[in-house]
Amino acid sequence: MSSSAITDGIRITVKPAYWPERSAPESGQFAFMYTVEIANEGDAPAQLKARHWVITDATGKVEEVRGEGVVGRQPHLGPGERFEYTSWAMLRTPFGTMRGTYDMVRPDGTHFEARIAEFALTLPNSLH
Repeated sequence: MSSSAITDGIRITVKPAYWPERSAPESGQFAFMYTVEIANEGDAPAQLKARHWVITDATGKVEEVRGEGVVGRQPHLGPGERFEYTSWAMLRTPFGTMRGTYDMVRPDGTHFEARIAEFALTLPNSLH
């Protein structure tokens, strides 16, 4: 259930997983971890400056999250370099989706949005 997208040489791969230890289904709290790998497969350096996530639950409720960097960092990625981190999201339903963008900047000051392809947040064995 992972997703992968490449924009201007930056590949973003996300692997989500249900987090039962932080979930309380009886209270409508479903926690999901996701591990993101950002890989510079191009030939120009880039720095991740900001993030924008769009989180949608099974009822169609949308939450947008914006902020600087990821996990307190703004990683620089030279050609061939990778950065990986794990974060999490809480839903009120046992199914949802996430997608988004990272604002990236090149050494010459040009900005571009690296796309994060949509991925599903689901309880194990809930989708057939």
